[in-house]
Amino acid sequence: MGGGSWGVALAVLLHKNGHEVTVWSALEKEVEMLDRDREHHLMPGVFLPKEVVCTADDGAAVRDRDLLVMAVASSYTRKTAERLSGLVPKGQKILNVAKGIEEGTLMTLSQIIEQEIPQADVAVMSGPSHAEEVGRGLPTTIVVGARSKATAEYIQGLFMNEAFRVYVSSDILGMELGGALKNVVALAAGIADGLGYGDNTKAALITRGIAEIARLGTAMGGKYETFCGLTGIGDLIVTCASMHSRNRRAGILIGQGKTYEEAMKEVQMVVEGVFSAKAAMELSEKYQVQLPIIDQVNQILFQGKSAAQAVRELMLRDKKIEIPEAEWEA
Repeated sequence: MGGGSWGVALAVLLHKNGHEVTVWSALEKEVEMLDRDREHHLMPGVFLPKEVVCTADDGAAVRDRDLLVMAVASSYTRKTAERLSGLVPKGQKILNVAKGIEEGTLMTLSQIIEQEIPQADVAVMSGPSHAEEVGRGLPTTIVVGARSKATAEYIQGLFMNEAFRVYVSSDILGMELGGALKNVVALAAGIADGLGYGDNTKAALITRGIAEIARLGTAMGGKYETFCGLTGIGDLIVTCASMHSRNRRAGILIGQGKTYEEAMKEVQMVVEGVFSAKAAMELSEKYQVQLPIIDQVNQILFQGKSAAQAVRELMLRDKKIEIPEAEWEA
């Protein structure tokens, strides 16, 4: 469900694993492009096998499926789930593979799907996994989270092969928070690149960024170990370091002086970190957790603060102890 680059990459993977696959998109032009060219213009060189069906027909896509993979951008998750709800049978397994937090409700994407399609068995998949590399069959490791071990292991079996290793987890909330909030930190990493800063800066942003994510995530009920794993620090590293990352690329443009609207237009893809940034600050206030990096990203995006001034304020914050729980010998 979703004909973007991630949906196409996973369709290619699942077909390779021997499954019958249909790609659905709400966009007729996208369906026509995929059906005609057998590739997405945002991911050239990754071809959909001829056996993969492309459709804009909701019923044809949903009817009699073992698994529905929700691969639409976070800002369209609720609308898509609401659209499909009446077609989904009780117990239908739905795997959400997008990342984000909804503005206003502060709900994760699996929570949105469960609210709109309460009869479904909803799982999530997250981790360091750029579509461009998965589509080409490059080695990738990822995590599936579900409420039941049986559902997680079932989905693990559908996706896993010699180039796509799948772990399972019960911590859906921690996985989703790590996946959504890392996009905001990746914007910060891109902004630093755009300003011409170096590897030291990026290492600091990644390290202190995961500290912020884990601080908020554990306050909300996620497991600390999740933020130390593939869906936490793993996903954060790849998103901050790779030019495949739309969030990093948008951040670079913002660091060079463009507005976030101009950056999103140039990247030509949904920049999830922009949508999650405001929600992250609302969660920060709700759970009384300090998020200094994410706070500065919000000020750059929405309050007109210069990126250089934001970095200066981060560097001149009050003196801190890195690990407050550690005891001194003297």
